[in-house]
Amino acid sequence: MIGSSDTTVFGVCAAEGRALVTLDSDFSQVLRFPPDKSAGIAVLASSGRMTSRLLEILLGQLLDGLEQHELSGRLWIVEPGRIRIHGSTSD
Repeated sequence: MIGSSDTTVFGVCAAEGRALVTLDSDFSQVLRFPPDKSAGIAVLASSGRMTSRLLEILLGQLLDGLEQHELSGRLWIVEPGRIRIHGSTSD
């Protein structure tokens, strides 16, 4: 899907029941990309430059979070040291 628009990527993921894990902060726009219409969106975010080590840390946090919470229908913003979860909180 390289080169596809954000709208296309979101639509395909939603239609196929796939969670979207991305570095693109545009997907945190809940009115444009409603997480409740998807299998979930996880945005890996950094205030600085994304390095391979930071990406590894954020992915580890995401995996740890998945052991405790459901991603489906929610938006997760995964930042160093925390995960902000937007959407329904009943697990």
